[in-house]
Amino acid sequence: MRQRTAGTIAELWRYPVKSMLGERRSQLAITSRGSLGDRAKALRDLNTGRIASAKKFPRLLDFHARYEVEPTFDTPGRIEVTTPGGRTVCADDPAASAIISDALRHPVRLENEPRSEEKTDINRATVFGDVPVNKFKPDWTPETMPDYFQLMKESFFEIGAVFVIASGSVDHLRRLQGGTAKIDRRRFRPNIYIQSEPEWSGFVEDSWIGGSLEIGGAVRIQEFQPTVWCVTSTLAQEDLPRDLSILRAIADHHTGCFGAYATVSKPGLAHVADPVILLNEETSAAARA
Repeated sequence: MRQRTAGTIAELWRYPVKSMLGERRSQLAITSRGSLGDRAKALRDLNTGRIASAKKFPRLLDFHARYEVEPTFDTPGRIEVTTPGGRTVCADDPAASAIISDALRHPVRLENEPRSEEKTDINRATVFGDVPVNKFKPDWTPETMPDYFQLMKESFFEIGAVFVIASGSVDHLRRLQGGTAKIDRRRFRPNIYIQSEPEWSGFVEDSWIGGSLEIGGAVRIQEFQPTVWCVTSTLAQEDLPRDLSILRAIADHHTGCFGAYATVSKPGLAHVADPVILLNEETSAAARA
């Protein structure tokens, strides 16, 4: 097994309510089902019965969810939601769904128990911004693409347990885009953001495929899946303006993929500043440009 330093943990994030803004943590328990407390709740669209997301409701990124009481392995903790108007409500408050619905201007219900099969609503006309659908999904057309994305079985997660990006990839995308957009790691909602070593160039996550990352000797993630992005990466949030050129650059230069989902093979506690080591039988000399 060959080893190579990939970088250090720069930031750790969790998102207590799916598609709302989340919170940075100095340490985070990484379990086989993802970061403890991540996507613990989601909003169900009462018109369609599907899970609401920013892909269809961009205003969800104006809501902020955080833990007022920390979750543990035995207790769910207590989530606090702040609406765009500044009103704060406990997610367990019986009135929470009505308050969120009123602020979103759409009927939704806050839930914490996913069904065995969940779908998240999308707007087919806007889900890939102004990029043709077939640049992301070659077998789809605007007429034949589904009006939803399938979620992981019995969860509110999209594809994998944790989503990871490297600073080198953010820098590389900024150069490819031309430097006119505010390309920021927050747009991609990582759980783990790695400050990659300078020698890692291009889309860094490509070089992790087939290997595993060991974080601080306590956590190991593997089975990396390049992640196809959508309009969420272009939406306004906090100080970041809406900018469709970001998704165009990803489509033009990396087949619509940015960052990687991963499975957790060794759960444990990750900390900011932990070293990250790539373990691979055939560690490449550099990331593919």
